Amino acid sequence: MTEKAPPAPQTTSSNAPVKKECNIKGKTAWVLWRTHFEIDEAYTPIKAIGKGAYGVVCSAKLKDKEKVAIKKIGNAFENLTDARRTLREIKLLRHLRHENIIGIMDIMKPVSRDKFNDVYMVYELMDTDLHQIIRSSQPLTNEHFQYFIYQILRGLKYVHSANVLHRDLKPSNLLLNASCDLKICDFGLARTSTERNFMTEYVVTRWYRAPELLLSCEHYTAAIDIWSVGCILAELLGRRCVCGGVFVMRHGRSAAMQIFDYGLGRADMSCKCFNWKGRVLSLLALPMPAP
Repeated sequence: MTEKAPPAPQTTSSNAPVKKECNIKGKTAWVLWRTHFEIDEAYTPIKAIGKGAYGVVCSAKLKDKEKVAIKKIGNAFENLTDARRTLREIKLLRHLRHENIIGIMDIMKPVSRDKFNDVYMVYELMDTDLHQIIRSSQPLTNEHFQYFIYQILRGLKYVHSANVLHRDLKPSNLLLNASCDLKICDFGLARTSTERNFMTEYVVTRWYRAPELLLSCEHYTAAIDIWSVGCILAELLGRRCVCGGVFVMRHGRSAAMQIFDYGLGRADMSCKCFNWKGRVLSLLALPMPAP
């Protein structure tokens, strides 16, 4: 691949780390993006690189100069759902080892159980994510599209072979480096396909949901991840989210129903929809209720 991903943004005063006094042996304290980091002294933060609903991520340097990414999940045990998501990702990534799956390198030990509120996870460091690439002015060729999708499918084949469904594939969960190497990340919503208590949970960002999830089907397979890959490919080709307006009302009906006009909306196909609510909606072509 001759094209390279856009360079990471330069460190500024807003994302540069500020060192603070720390009296805990073996730890150092820093502030990044107004977030307090208390990490092992073996790591030196470089800059804040990302922030989401589940934590702040910074790049850091080990004593041997190797660069890593550190994600802090603050008050990890305050919310049961978030705690389970964190534990699930740790358990899965401990066993998943693949070139196209982000690797977890370390989990920092807390000073004591009594003060164990925040979780610090150390990952491989990547330069950017596919969402940023799509939104950038970086020119993309057919070779880029093929290489990205090939790597996604390669990683998914490995994940699915372990009877695991990712369930939240989207461009921002696909990390890239300057060589266009791709790694799937964020396994917080993943489940093993043998579990039977997960089928009705909220999964997949709405724009990447498969029809069976839109119809609240109680059972689904690894095909939901493949649908998400198709949405990602379409977004790569058009440089915008192909289903971005799916949940916007247009002309008195939801644009989501356009999907079913090509299949589930037909009487001969509605019988294949096993969820009774979804079957009724597909036949009536009524607006989908907000999830």
